[in-house]
Amino acid sequence: MYTLPKIERFNQNVLSKYNIYNSVFITLPFDSIDNTGVLLPLFTEVCESGFKKQETPKEIMEQFSDKYLDDKSEQNQISLMFRFIQYIERQIVLFDAVEDAAFPVVNNMEGRGSLRDIKEKADAKGKKEELISFLESFNVRTVLTAHPTQFYPGSVLGIINDLTDAIRDNKLLKIKHLLAQLGKTPFIKNEKPNPFDEAVSLIWYLENVFYHTSGDMVQYLQKNIFKDIEIQNALIKLGFWPGGDRDGNPFVTTDITLNVADRLRTSILKCYYIEMRALKRKLTFFNVDVLVAELEHKLYRSVFYSQGEIYITLEEFKTQLNKIKTIIVEQHQSLYLDDLNALLIKVNLFGFHFATLDIRQNSRIHNDVFKDIFDFYQKSESAVFPANYYELSETEKFEVLANAKGNLNSADFDNEITRSTIESIQAIKTIQDQNGEEGANRYIISNNESALNVMETFAMIRLTDWEQPTVDVIPLFESVDDLMSAHIVMEQLYTNPMYAAHLENREMKQTIMLGFSDGTKDGGYLMANWSIFKAKEALTEISRKYGIKVIFFDGRGGPPARGGGKTHKFYASLGPTIENNEIQITVQGQTISSNFGTLDSCRYNLENLLSAGVTNQVFSKNKNELSIKEKEVMDKLADLGYKKYLSFKNHPKFIPYLEQMSTLKYYAKTNIGSRPSKRSQSAQLDFADLRAIPFVGSWSQLKQNVPGFFGVGAALKHFEDTDQWDSVQDLYDNSLFFKTLLENSMMSLAKSFFPLTAYMKKDPEFGEFWQIIYDEFLETKRLLLKIADHTELMENYADGKASIQIRERIVLPLLTIQQYALLRINELNKAAVPDEALIKVYEKIVMRSLFGNTNASRNSA
Repeated sequence: MYTLPKIERFNQNVLSKYNIYNSVFITLPFDSIDNTGVLLPLFTEVCESGFKKQETPKEIMEQFSDKYLDDKSEQNQISLMFRFIQYIERQIVLFDAVEDAAFPVVNNMEGRGSLRDIKEKADAKGKKEELISFLESFNVRTVLTAHPTQFYPGSVLGIINDLTDAIRDNKLLKIKHLLAQLGKTPFIKNEKPNPFDEAVSLIWYLENVFYHTSGDMVQYLQKNIFKDIEIQNALIKLGFWPGGDRDGNPFVTTDITLNVADRLRTSILKCYYIEMRALKRKLTFFNVDVLVAELEHKLYRSVFYSQGEIYITLEEFKTQLNKIKTIIVEQHQSLYLDDLNALLIKVNLFGFHFATLDIRQNSRIHNDVFKDIFDFYQKSESAVFPANYYELSETEKFEVLANAKGNLNSADFDNEITRSTIESIQAIKTIQDQNGEEGANRYIISNNESALNVMETFAMIRLTDWEQPTVDVIPLFESVDDLMSAHIVMEQLYTNPMYAAHLENREMKQTIMLGFSDGTKDGGYLMANWSIFKAKEALTEISRKYGIKVIFFDGRGGPPARGGGKTHKFYASLGPTIENNEIQITVQGQTISSNFGTLDSCRYNLENLLSAGVTNQVFSKNKNELSIKEKEVMDKLADLGYKKYLSFKNHPKFIPYLEQMSTLKYYAKTNIGSRPSKRSQSAQLDFADLRAIPFVGSWSQLKQNVPGFFGVGAALKHFEDTDQWDSVQDLYDNSLFFKTLLENSMMSLAKSFFPLTAYMKKDPEFGEFWQIIYDEFLETKRLLLKIADHTELMENYADGKASIQIRERIVLPLLTIQQYALLRINELNKAAVPDEALIKVYEKIVMRSLFGNTNASRNSA
């Protein structure tokens, strides 16, 4: 029997099932939503036909009211809009659950990019030994971040999980009960979560998804490629930012940092305890049962009666497990050995830390903190810093910093930021004592602009009585200018004797973080991606020159504009000029739940990332290298795109448009996360302080997706107009990097819908600005279709395109309601006496619709 094409599998297992279960949902007798289920499909039709006729959201709403509502009062319309929002929110959850349930059917879990595929390719190409050597040193590190774009409260996440299982098993009665429960469960958090709340939410994914998937993957490799020889290398590592990421988040305190680390340790010990308890039922043999019972008891006490006390060390745990293993092999015919090995593998992966808690702070904050520390030492007449430190040259400052020693006490400082910064360094030590070094051994400097930023941070760490820190200082380069000079910064560090000595203690490894999100916000889509590519090449070259193993940590978001999209293809496309011994990426918001939310999707995406590394380093080694001519073409494209984006960003209406016509300011008012929407507390919007998530998310809410395409059309058009099209066509045909770049831009275009905001072209203030965006959209779409030889966007990803289309149809009424509410707010604000109460009601509509729109897109922020 032939396997159906992917799109047919999608239609059968996703589209058809969604339509069936949605019809069940429509018929459920909810008191609070009356006839909403009947009216919503009618409103959807009015929206679709209205936008085809170029009607405004206000005209669409009025037309619907005239046709279908007996009571056309504003209060009744508002009530209906809220009911529509509630209903659509739940439709999105239903579609998510259906799509998640069908994931292993729609996607070939054993096909290209799977572990099985890796093994069979290695066997066929005679590269098994090379593959083993690679897997002994390669790592994939997924870092779950604190960025607040996952809007579902825990109760709804639980329903989604149960609903997915019920749909997978076709249990209609259970589905009906869960849909009824969904209809009655609040979707909105009444209070803003603190960073610990965010951590607890994300630890659910560690316990229920990553723990099992990671262990299963490594066990497969150990059995089928390593032939049961233990893999010593932790192939899959987990990182964690909630509770440790202080950049722009004043709510992250030292207590929260330590509490999150405690929770991570307790969570992994709980996972071990559950697995140990299951083993106890199997390992009932002589000389084994007593050892198993002893381990189970110590884990139980450490989890449930610990109050921070651990009744077993990691080394003791490993030693006892290996002792049990030896007895099983030598005395009991290796019975249940696979089960024991499964636990040993997880202990090797996760230790007592589960995930590494990264500490992050902004260089601008560090500048102030360091000045405070300098002033403190001057007042105490200490010789740590000379009085003229700030008048010294950079080289002379390095000399001072290299010899700085001290024992700072946070209590000696009045400034809260200084105190918390010193405490965060001391917290790293505490966490290492309790969870092991992997518990917290990375300090990330956001907005890193110079080698001095790193040296001063490193000096601050050493001044806390930590002369040889077991911590990696990781500079994060974000702006286009900083990316271009990153290799110069790193050479200054590599050639500094003190820092070089530190790297020797850290196995000659240097992790460098590169920010896609802020790079795109700063320089546009093409320039950001190409700047990061070139920065990686230059950093690789300079690191190899000094014998340093450079590791790149990519700050990626969900959408293409923030480094998302087909991420694994980017890693597979990197040539030999870019170090790729580890893949480290941030995973955030809805991308956590959509890409790693179930065992199947987590396995699929982790295997694809691992496969990307194998493809690049084993199967396509020394391939994918761009020629000098191809790099010249990319340089030109990036420069043209940058100029176009820069002129757009510098347009006098750019900031006013975002403030007045988008949902930007509403991100700060939602209870979706602990982090403020911008770094500074000033009332005036400063573009430099604006965070990437609300920036990209606001364009997504407008269905304009500017950061994912603006400048691409202008760059390609230059080559078309100057009869140089063949050069970009050849680049597309021959470079997986460039092809992936443009395919991801196509995804941004596919998620755009300009009829929604077409009314803005008549706006006296913003009409011309809207037209600039639309013209670039049309040009980019035309030229991307031309270069791909397609008639429709994403036609080579039929299932992905179909998923987007269904999701966009579900939220079309929501988008219409949001735009209508924004229009009403503007009208009410222009009144002689604005109705403040009514304005607040419409603002609530905007915020509520913002949740659903973001969740439906799955990678919009």
